[in-house]
Amino acid sequence: MSSATTTSSKNPGGIIKCKAAVAWGAGEAMVMEEVEVSPPQPSEIRIKVVSTSLCRSDVTAWLSQAQPSLFPRIFGHEASGIVESVGEQVTEFVEGDHVLTLFIGECMSCRHCVSGRSNICQQLGLERKGVMHSDQKTRFFVKGKPVYHYCAVSSFSEYTVVHSGCAVKISKVAPWNVANVSKGSTVAIFGLGTVGLSVAQGAKIRGASRIIGVDTNPEKSEKAKAFGVTDFINPNDIDETVQQGWGMTVTLGVPKTKPEVTGHYGLFLTGRTLKGSLFGGWKPKSDLPSLIDMYLKEEIKMDELITHNLPFTDINKAFDLMVAGKCLRCVIHMPNEA
Repeated sequence: MSSATTTSSKNPGGIIKCKAAVAWGAGEAMVMEEVEVSPPQPSEIRIKVVSTSLCRSDVTAWLSQAQPSLFPRIFGHEASGIVESVGEQVTEFVEGDHVLTLFIGECMSCRHCVSGRSNICQQLGLERKGVMHSDQKTRFFVKGKPVYHYCAVSSFSEYTVVHSGCAVKISKVAPWNVANVSKGSTVAIFGLGTVGLSVAQGAKIRGASRIIGVDTNPEKSEKAKAFGVTDFINPNDIDETVQQGWGMTVTLGVPKTKPEVTGHYGLFLTGRTLKGSLFGGWKPKSDLPSLIDMYLKEEIKMDELITHNLPFTDINKAFDLMVAGKCLRCVIHMPNEA
C-alpha cells in the first residue's frame, strides 16, 4: 500500500513508502519491494504513476548489453501520472497536474535548447549514471540501500521523482524534424516495432509514395500495412542486395551490443547521409504535446501499438513477452489505491 505525508504542493513532506519493481542484477527477475521515495528537491516533482510502458531500451539496459551495470535499479521511462508534490523553484506544475515523463528533458535556457538546432538539452540530456540530474544522487532507497534510477525517470514504481524539465503537460504543434520526409519520396524502415511503425505513420503523413518495411518477423507484415507500409521485405527470404542510389539513413533506438558505426567514405561521396536521432529530433516539452492533439483528433494510431495490458504485479511477464518478441508495447497499470 502507498502512503504519503505531503503537507502541500509547495512544501513537500516526508518520505513516501510504496511498491516498486527492483532489479537486483543483470537479467534477474524484478522483485516487488517496499521502497522509500524521497521528497522532491528544488526544481523537481514527485509523481504518482498511473500507467507506464515497457520499452526495448529498458530490456537492453536490464540485460546490461549496452550500458554500465548499475544495480539495484528501477527501470521504466515512459509513464503517465499525477503530480503529488513539487519542490522549491517549481512554477510550471502544481499538485494534481496530469503529466507525461520524459527520458530527455528540456531546460529551455541552455545553448542547445535555445539554438533551434538540437533537442538534446545540455542540462537534462540522457542520464546514464543512474542518478538525478541536479545533485547526482538517488531518490530511492530499499532496506536502507540506495537504488539507481533509469533515465532519471524510473517509472516502475508507484511513485517517482523527476526533474520538472523531464515532465510535460499537454500543448501544441510540431513538425517531423529529423528525416524531413518529402512528398513523393521513398522511405525504408528497418525493424517494425513501435518505433518503426511510428516512423511509417510519420512518413505517410508527410506524403511518402512508397514506404518499405523490413523485418525478419513475417507476422508483422499485415499490421505494418495498417500503419502505412506499402511494401514488406523479409531479408531472410531474398538473396539480392536491395540498397542503391543516394539518400539519408536515420539511426533510432539503442544498440543491443556494439555501439560503434563504421562506413567507407566513398559511400558518402555518392550523396548518402547518415544521421542520428534521439526522441525523433523533437524538443520534448515544446513538441510532444502535439502528438497528444493528433491522437485525440484520430490523425495518428497509438492504441493499435499496444498489444498487451498488464497489472503492475505482472511486470516480469511484460519483460518475458518483450524478450520473446511477442509484443509491440505492453502498458503496465498501477493499482488504483490512493
